[in-house]
Amino acid sequence: MKENTVQKRPCCMPDENEMFDLAELFKVFGDSTRIRILFALFDSERSVGEIAELLNMTQSAVSHQLKILRQSKLVEAKRDGKQIFYSLADEHVHTIIRVGREHIEE
Repeated sequence: MKENTVQKRPCCMPDENEMFDLAELFKVFGDSTRIRILFALFDSERSVGEIAELLNMTQSAVSHQLKILRQSKLVEAKRDGKQIFYSLADEHVHTIIRVGREHIEE
């Protein structure tokens, strides 16, 4: 009689702080308005006014969401005179959006 043997692999669980930070990051993606802003920035940098017009939102509402996205290090800001332009922070953000979109389209 053959025994069922299950090989136990060591678990590579991150520590609690890292899991908390990751959960907080994913919460930011839980708001469709923020997702719309990220898509608006996917291919080019834009000002608050451009984003607001594109998404049919007030500049105040866009600014509020951009603050959250900046705090989460998903977007970055660049000042040009009085104007501030926003863009996705790095290629990781592009990848998260691209892979998420591929996942839901399967």
